[in-house]
Parts: sequence; structure tokens; C-alpha cells
Amino acid sequence: MYGRRVMTVVAAKSVVSIQYTLKNAEGETIDASEPGEPLLYLHGAGNIVPGLERELEGKAVGDELEVVVKPEDGYGEASGPGPQALPRAAFEGVDPMPGMSFVAEDDDGNQIQLWVLDADEERVVVSADHPLAGVTLHFAVKIEDVRAATDEEVAHGHVH
Repeated sequence: MYGRRVMTVVAAKSVVSIQYTLKNAEGETIDASEPGEPLLYLHGAGNIVPGLERELEGKAVGDELEVVVKPEDGYGEASGPGPQALPRAAFEGVDPMPGMSFVAEDDDGNQIQLWVLDADEERVVVSADHPLAGVTLHFAVKIEDVRAATDEEVAHGHVH
């Protein structure tokens, strides 16, 4: 075991392997893990939305659950100035695609994260809000594995 402790329930500093499907309130699939390719995350490190992480705490391998996450426990409420169109030429050397995020600098030198909502040959529409801001998230989750994180994973804040 080489200094690792065996874990069977989800707790802080554990690496959790989940299969999931994420839908919106209308039942449309937004995202899902691929069969045989579960999502791995470090529990307690903020790698997944807070509402889902809280619901997974204390659950065990094999548990299946349905979790509804309100916007305030997911990607927050939409609060930015709204979508803005920028000339594509401002993205020299980058091919912006919807869903991508990047860090930009405002007029005061502050760094802000922006999300690409749409892009065509002439313009790129960006927003300071995550694309799922304001959306109630509906997760179907199955916990496939739980193990203790290595010291390096804990130090880095993510799974290696």
C-alpha cells in the first residue's frame, strides 16, 4: 500500500471517479462522461461545482444519486454586463470556439475570465458569465471508485 490509506467513502483529500450525466431543467443533456471514461476529481479542492461536491460527501462506491444544483451552488447567477461582440482579429493566433474560456485584462489592468459564446469569421461573442450561469443543473451520478489522494495531488489541487 506504500503509505496510502484505503478509502471507501467520499471525503476531503480523496480522488473520486464518477460517471455522470448533466441535464438542464428541460431535460436536455448538457454534458456527460463517456462510458468507461469516468470523471476523476479531487474532493474538497473545488474541482467540481460546490452543490454536487457537497452531495457526494460521505457517499460510497456504487452509490447512484440524482442531484439538483441551484445556480448559486453551481456556476452562479448571470451577473456580468452581458454578451459582447469583439472583432475576430483581436484573437490573433487563437481559434476561439464556443465554450472556450480565456483570461483578459480590463482597462484597469485587472484580469477577468471570459467565455466564448459564439464565433464566426468576423466576430467573437464573449461573456464574463460562465455559459451555465443561472442554470439549474440536474446530475445523475454513479460513484465508481474512491481512493486517497497522493501528497502531490493534494499539494497541486488536482488529480494526476
